[in-house]
Amino acid sequence: MTAFDDYLATFEGDPGYLDWAAFGPISPTVRAEVFADADLLGSARPSSRALIAERIDEARAIAAELLDVEADTVTMQPSSSHGLMHALFGLTGSVIASTAEFPSVSMTLERAAQASAGELTPRWITPDDGFVSVDAVAEALDDDVTALVVSHVDFRTGYRADLAGLRELLGPDRLLIVDAVQSFGVVSDDYEAADVVAGHGYKWLRAARGTGFASFSANARERITPVLSGLAGVDGGLPIDERPAPAASARAFGVSSPDQLAVARLAIGLRDVRDAGVAEIEETISGHVDAILEIADRHGIPVLTPREREHRAGIVALAPEAPAAVSAALTNAGMVATTRGATVRLAAHAGTSDETLRMLDEALSTVITPGA
Repeated sequence: MTAFDDYLATFEGDPGYLDWAAFGPISPTVRAEVFADADLLGSARPSSRALIAERIDEARAIAAELLDVEADTVTMQPSSSHGLMHALFGLTGSVIASTAEFPSVSMTLERAAQASAGELTPRWITPDDGFVSVDAVAEALDDDVTALVVSHVDFRTGYRADLAGLRELLGPDRLLIVDAVQSFGVVSDDYEAADVVAGHGYKWLRAARGTGFASFSANARERITPVLSGLAGVDGGLPIDERPAPAASARAFGVSSPDQLAVARLAIGLRDVRDAGVAEIEETISGHVDAILEIADRHGIPVLTPREREHRAGIVALAPEAPAAVSAALTNAGMVATTRGATVRLAAHAGTSDETLRMLDEALSTVITPGA
């Protein structure tokens, strides 16, 4: 068996799960390792604690490898929202963001602006199709703009932003800040195009909550003040009887020591993805998305998600005439998805089975639309 086959074998549970964009059930490899690490933390031996502490460097190194950046640009965070807070609270100028962004982006930007005494101003855009495309950003761009904050993959529509195109548009003097929660580990892209990348392991990495991380490029560290820097944000260990300046590295964007078991879970989730290969994972997911799009088309259900592979990831947003009926049909069939307003969001992972896709097809065939 190949490493990718081994990875696919870690997907357990009953068929019918298409809600990976909301939560990734913890993988068996993560569970096994964290139980072992918890046993080590049950010991009073310093050597046991030292072994667990090594997970921090392991997680940082693998995240950096997958991002194609240097390890000293990566910090552990309790969540992606924490990483975005470090970025946005330290900015000034006008920051472009979509009004339809996930609250980790929109609420954080709003709170940062409120705390800035007028130094930071959100510049909200509302594209007609909801896609934060290069053209949509270009319309809002002027000399006052210092940054764009955007989800790599939109949680509503599944639209995948063009990082390289946005980088070219923004140029070297504006920051590109990316929320990669819905893409990291399952989309192979040029993350190095971004100045800040914030991620979390509780969805596609299958590592549960508390497994956030963020990277800050040298350009970002020059332009973002580490406002929320704490005792973990300095060089030289615990700052007793002194108040040193924040570190020059991305360590500056740390508050306190990370949860060791959370970092252990992240390290294993990252390792599994690295060993399997992100390109292979993405290709498999894309095949499942093709199948879901075909099923939706066969049943006459409109889809908001772009059809082109380069503009999508693992999310398919259905826009049925009767979303409640579709939601009920999926639930009655034993399936799990997210219904929000007028859309039903399906999200497939590499381990999504043919049986799950068959269940989806059969469930949608039972839907009776109004007036039919």
